Amino acid sequence: MSIELITLLMFVSLIVLLLTGLPLAFTLGSIAVGFAIWLWGIQSLYTFPSIMFAGLNNFILVALPLFILMANVLERSGLAEQLYATLYKWTGAMGGGLAIGTIVVCTIFAAMSGITGAACVTMGLIALPSMLKFGYNKDIALGSVGAGSALGTLIPPSITMVIYAYMTGDSVGKMFAGGVFPGVLLSGLFMLYIGIRCRIQPHMGPPLPIEERATWKEKFISLRNMIPAVVLIGLVLGTIFTGIATPSEAAAVGALGAIIIALFYRNLKFKDFKEAGYRTINATCMVMIILVGANIFTNVYIALGAPDIVKSFILDLPIGKYGVLIMMQLSLFLLGCLLDPTGIIMITVPVYVPIIRALGFDSVWFAVLFIVNMEMSYLTPPFGFNLFYLKSVAPGDITMGDIYRSVWPFVALQAVGLALCMIFPQIILWLPRVFLG
Repeated sequence: MSIELITLLMFVSLIVLLLTGLPLAFTLGSIAVGFAIWLWGIQSLYTFPSIMFAGLNNFILVALPLFILMANVLERSGLAEQLYATLYKWTGAMGGGLAIGTIVVCTIFAAMSGITGAACVTMGLIALPSMLKFGYNKDIALGSVGAGSALGTLIPPSITMVIYAYMTGDSVGKMFAGGVFPGVLLSGLFMLYIGIRCRIQPHMGPPLPIEERATWKEKFISLRNMIPAVVLIGLVLGTIFTGIATPSEAAAVGALGAIIIALFYRNLKFKDFKEAGYRTINATCMVMIILVGANIFTNVYIALGAPDIVKSFILDLPIGKYGVLIMMQLSLFLLGCLLDPTGIIMITVPVYVPIIRALGFDSVWFAVLFIVNMEMSYLTPPFGFNLFYLKSVAPGDITMGDIYRSVWPFVALQAVGLALCMIFPQIILWLPRVFLG
């Protein structure tokens, strides 16, 4: 049987098993085992243990549980409440100010946590009731929380970037640096949209009543709430960009810093710390078992010689290298409607990255474009994670239809940001080249 047909059968099997609801780790692993036995016999399975352990014996993976622990501790630290209280005072008097403040808090929180769930749930409990209380339209209130919290996928330290770098061998530090300006760009687009829309339609986000507005003295006093966040971001990202620490070492510093902040605000009880530890173990084990399945699937795929076949087929398409890039981005968007980012990385990276390198594109540039697309997947129906996080914390009268409608303008803005990063690569590449060469 030809390699082309075997490759096609592998990916058809992958789609069929995913549609049955089988978890991704078992889907990838079972396909790898089945095809290995079929092609090379039962003795081929003797190589699988060494493949699995060699794949997981990677220092970069140390960063995963540490960054996840940092996010889980920060979720319980009370820092988000303090940050929102500060932005509430500074932006509440303007139209759409509370929603803009929510985006700012989510941006800061993204630079400390690296995941979206913590920010979405936390801001859904803090900012969403506040905006609804003061007459904000549901679309602006829900959309700002959902879109703002999704920035945690892109703004470093991003867990998704760590997983991507593990799969490709790209520098985590360069990916972190490359994600800074795109993250700021998207955050700015969100705030600009909210400001303009609330200026044109004041009922969408009315200013706070005069009696609720803070004095200048209260505003400046509230700025001290920003100090722990600035220090933590500096400890994590500053040490990476200046070369003082590797991402894994900086993750350890960040986890310790998050614990200190939680103790400072006196919000970290022992049961909360234990729960954060349990959630960290659960999330880490989930990622690791997916990586095991992905490792053996990728090795079978490579042993077949399939990457060369797929690469030759794609490169021979009469659409040019930018046509190939756009086709990949569209496929990632469609996959994002159906799968989680980790699964998309495991399935597409072994196929796409060799093609991107053969076309001469910068691998860090493509990596960040990939992550921007994964940020969109957190908002795209029907299976965007943030949609369900929002539903879990929203008032009872908020329907899934309300949540779906609220995110589409922000998905469109994410697409605009993705297009700008494709047209102007320096948005991504300038900072990595300045700091990391």
